[in-house]
Amino acid sequence: MKTNKKELYYNCIDMINAKIEQHQNRMDEIKQSMENNDIKTDYDEDNKGQMLGDFEKYAGYLSEAQEQKEELSKIDPEHKNNVIGLGSVVETDRNYYFISIPLGEISMEDGSQIFAISTKAPIYKELEGKQPGDKFTINDEEHEIKGIE
Repeated sequence: MKTNKKELYYNCIDMINAKIEQHQNRMDEIKQSMENNDIKTDYDEDNKGQMLGDFEKYAGYLSEAQEQKEELSKIDPEHKNNVIGLGSVVETDRNYYFISIPLGEISMEDGSQIFAISTKAPIYKELEGKQPGDKFTINDEEHEIKGIE
């Protein structure tokens, strides 16, 4: 199994930081509009309540992203796992998975694709605690674990 776990980890950090920045910027824009009473943005006089609702929505997104970053910080990219758990990079006969936070598909410099999933994902429940050579079933299809980092 040849993945660059450090590169993968830092790609995830970059992605979650970008999400945090995006949500913070959107909240700042809404706050600025509310403070300036500038309703010319995406809102009109009748939708002032929508501004507050959107602010709260983005505050929730921001909080969730910050919690995900905190969860990601628990991973040591130098640690090699013997069984599948938080921080594992798992090679199956079909895909690669990084047990971390739910970021979806991550593109690596070498062109490979790795799926960043959380410990709450249904597939993780099938992978947890397994070792190379073990098999698991998802969607009525059997998969084999080829390697773990």
